Amino acid sequence: MKEMLPIEMSSKRIMVTGGAGFLGSYVLKKLRERGCENIFVPRSATHDLVSMDGVLRAFDQSQPEVVIHLAAKVGGIGANRKNPGSYFYDNLMMGVQLMEVARQRKISKFVGLGTICSYPKHTPVPFREEEVWNGYPEETNAPYGLAKKMLLVQSQAYRDQYGFNSIHLMPVNLYGPGDNFNPESSHVIPALIRKCEDAVKAGDEEIVVWGSGKATREFLYVEDCAEAIILAAERYDSTEPLNIGSNCEITIRALVEKICEHTGFKGRIRWDSTKPDGQPRRCLDTQRAKEALGFVADTSFDDGLRRTIEWYRAAGEKGMV
Repeated sequence: MKEMLPIEMSSKRIMVTGGAGFLGSYVLKKLRERGCENIFVPRSATHDLVSMDGVLRAFDQSQPEVVIHLAAKVGGIGANRKNPGSYFYDNLMMGVQLMEVARQRKISKFVGLGTICSYPKHTPVPFREEEVWNGYPEETNAPYGLAKKMLLVQSQAYRDQYGFNSIHLMPVNLYGPGDNFNPESSHVIPALIRKCEDAVKAGDEEIVVWGSGKATREFLYVEDCAEAIILAAERYDSTEPLNIGSNCEITIRALVEKICEHTGFKGRIRWDSTKPDGQPRRCLDTQRAKEALGFVADTSFDDGLRRTIEWYRAAGEKGMV
């Protein structure tokens, strides 16, 4: 990896796609803490980034020097199984078109957000960036994972042919205050928090959880991820993808027990083995991010869960969406 001078973000015109979303709100906060004032956030109501017209309108309006592409159509296992076509098409087209227009307009940096779902189903743990091409992703989220992986190909091809300064980051599952708690589309932690909180309020004696509980996952507190993204925008300059994680693996069974403890649910846990586990294991090797960015996640899992549950309780009805 070649040495580069850090980008001074405070002086740049920055477009953050998905800036109104869960992760995006934390990225905006981190940018403003660094003195960034010229930030543009395209909203889906006026800038449909799946269409080229929407992408061009966003670039024309903001004239960005740096693009941080966070916008995505995402969800848990259930949502991925229901929407494989739109998860593939929408995520692919947003990224492909944004990067192409960014190349044409010779912006100084493009930061693309990939996903841990791009890794092969049976990747040896911990996942090393070099393993990303060694097999097919887990089937329930393969369309999403492959769409994101094509953006890695585009990033590398554009750097090779055009000298285009783009990078590709692959974060693990995120969680934290402001997450999506809608049971139709939420990821595992907010889904379980809501399930346990609802059971406590209703006095239910049992909750039902998908799968066997044997699968493992790695989770990263959203504010830590936002810091890693900004550090990468400032300091990372390589064709190679970059893992962003906490380097802490936990079984779904242990996760459920931990959330039950934090929420006060004391009933039974029934495992629905007719539902899929998803990828058997997930945990990233984060050495490259430590060496390249000096990034190490500093929010403990218990502290992150506590803050997330407190936010959900305080949000009331707003936290239900």
